[in-house]
Amino acid sequence: MMSSTPFRLGPIAPVLLGVVAAQIALGMMTPLIPLLLVRDGASTPTIGMVASSYFVGFLCATLVADRIVLRVGHSRAFAVFAAGATVAALAMALAVSPPVWALLRFMIGFQASGVFLVAESWLNDKATAATRGRTFGAYMVASWAGAAAGPLVLNVVEGSALLFVVVGIAFAASILPMALTQVSNPALGRGGHMWPIRLYRISPLGVACCLTAGLVNSAFYGFMPVYLARTGHSAGDVAVFVSMTMAVALLGQFPIGLLSDRLGRRPVTLAALLAAFGFALLLGLFASGTLALSIALGCGLAAAAAPLYGLGAGQTNDHVDPDEIIAACGGLLLIWALGASIGPSIAAAVMDRVGPPGLFVYLASVLAAICLFTIIRIRVRPGIPRDRQSAFVPAPAAPARVAELTTPSEPAANPLGSATP
Repeated sequence: MMSSTPFRLGPIAPVLLGVVAAQIALGMMTPLIPLLLVRDGASTPTIGMVASSYFVGFLCATLVADRIVLRVGHSRAFAVFAAGATVAALAMALAVSPPVWALLRFMIGFQASGVFLVAESWLNDKATAATRGRTFGAYMVASWAGAAAGPLVLNVVEGSALLFVVVGIAFAASILPMALTQVSNPALGRGGHMWPIRLYRISPLGVACCLTAGLVNSAFYGFMPVYLARTGHSAGDVAVFVSMTMAVALLGQFPIGLLSDRLGRRPVTLAALLAAFGFALLLGLFASGTLALSIALGCGLAAAAAPLYGLGAGQTNDHVDPDEIIAACGGLLLIWALGASIGPSIAAAVMDRVGPPGLFVYLASVLAAICLFTIIRIRVRPGIPRDRQSAFVPAPAAPARVAELTTPSEPAANPLGSATP
């Protein structure tokens, strides 16, 4: 039966507007940084170091950012994180040096993780059991829309270090809705972490999928701009590629999620992995062709790989006690962030040895390994019956920070991702 509980946008509008502005800033940086490094003649390992530093910062924040929120409250913490990202982005316009950029990217990753922590915690507090799906659906759309729109700035303004000023403006703009809101701050509570070893014992395939999502998506978005630039494509072409793949990745999660709920989690996971593996091979064979072909193949890979975090989180959630879901989500985010931290560096090492097509060698190798692991797990352990599975949960391009600060009186949303509206 359809719930008659009204969905109120007002209490969550400030955080949604703040997230859109922050994601526009992050989206602009996705193609801009590798393009500028390529233009300045940076080596592939150097580009990998700068790309990985963002996720290392994100990883560190998963462990400590909640302390800032507990100390000063949600609105002030959001302002602290967004202001820190603003400072780092503006500093990138002044210091065009890969080591300095790596440090600043670390700072931005840390601050971005804090922004998402505040956002998801805020949404958990303002939503009810009847409106939580619509609340997190609105959040997911806002997050993806901002991330996909950001790269298109490169079609309007020539790519240069001065664009970091625009990035800083977007980060600064994200503070305004939260600073001006009269909506009360959420109450504070603690969630905790479930560490990776225990999670692996509970759901080996769920952990492997979340790790693979980090390994694959971070390298794909970090180095496809490098590959395209080195094969003669313009900054505008790269921006269109990144925006299109992000948009299709969002749309691809819904049919894959629906199939996983109906056909079973693991068969659909294997199918998605095989599809991603196939598109990685095709990109390696044909990505040096036309832009349209590169976009088509890239969209196929993005659509197949984007749901991996949600599929892995769903599989883990199927085996975790309800009162441990928040802690499990904290552990899965650590696993994803670990994969995302090392993925670009490994991909860079392969590209440095093989050449630009080494990106596709790396992607195909990772996906082939997890395909084999999935087949082994299907043979070793029977799946959960479909009537006992939790619902699939789409995740942003890079899973947002888990909302560990939930109200003691209201259970958290499924923190393994935002619910389908």
